[in-house]
Amino acid sequence: MTLLRRLSYAALALAFLHVAFGAVVRISGSGMGCGDHWPKCYGYWFPPFDRPDLVIEVMHRYFAAGLGTTILALFAVAFFRRRERGVGGPGGVLRASLVAVGLVLLAAGFGAVTVKFANAPWSTVAHKAIAATLLATLAATVVRAGGFGAGALEARSPDAAGPVARRTVRAATAAAALALTAVLLGALTAKLPGAAVACQGFPLCGEGSSAGGAQHVQLTHRVVAYLLSFHLLGVAIGVTRRREARPVVRAAYAALAVVALQIALGAAMVLAHLPAVLRSLHQANGVLLWVVTFIMAYMSRSAIQTQGRGSRVEGTFLDPRPSTLAVEVRP
Repeated sequence: MTLLRRLSYAALALAFLHVAFGAVVRISGSGMGCGDHWPKCYGYWFPPFDRPDLVIEVMHRYFAAGLGTTILALFAVAFFRRRERGVGGPGGVLRASLVAVGLVLLAAGFGAVTVKFANAPWSTVAHKAIAATLLATLAATVVRAGGFGAGALEARSPDAAGPVARRTVRAATAAAALALTAVLLGALTAKLPGAAVACQGFPLCGEGSSAGGAQHVQLTHRVVAYLLSFHLLGVAIGVTRRREARPVVRAAYAALAVVALQIALGAAMVLAHLPAVLRSLHQANGVLLWVVTFIMAYMSRSAIQTQGRGSRVEGTFLDPRPSTLAVEVRP
């Protein structure tokens, strides 16, 4: 399982870097660096690197090739080890890696569609949705392979002591849904003409902002982000007070830290009049927020399932650890 866990981590890291580099492609205006040619660039796998936009676009495609290769390797190893515990069958690494293979092929194919439609807003948002789904699938693969502390939860190790409440699963799932909504609205804001500059102030639009549908898109994006930040604050407080499993608590605080950084980056980006570096960091951190909230939701749901198995054996639901019974002995 160690090799599968490492491959899962590698695939997730490459997928994140690929999506983050996609922001560089968009912001630098390099999306059409190879014209409408795909998968080759003007007929070459390795074209002459004589233009910055061509270099950026080709590097993005090379990232995609490396990601696809890693996911295929992950699936191959899982297939040959499918008889091992936790690899084959429902909830195993094999099925998640197979879904990842399908999604990376779909993402590659839709990448060609975005090129053919000259990176239209609708195609960019759809491409981002596919990429977000791939990231979630790879994050689930890592959890199934025992990563992010999930192995300690499955083994009910003292290092992961503490129950997980059903309300945590619901709250974490809502957080992941809000994060995905914010990410997709962010992609629409970045591509819709006039939306990125529609609000000149912070935290609301402020004076000098344009009106109309573009402004509504960006303002909705901000409101969702604000709601997510307050929601994650409540989740972190709740799991701490209930002394829930440590991997879930760590995920909750990681999500809270990332959303705080995201709002700070958004404020700095708007007030500094949208510099390219801050725009790239804002998108990359937004993708990271989606990944972290999804991991929190998926891990808490897995913990509930583990507790359910423990309760059928030990007669409890929230805490599957055996209780200590005090027995009075009379002489």
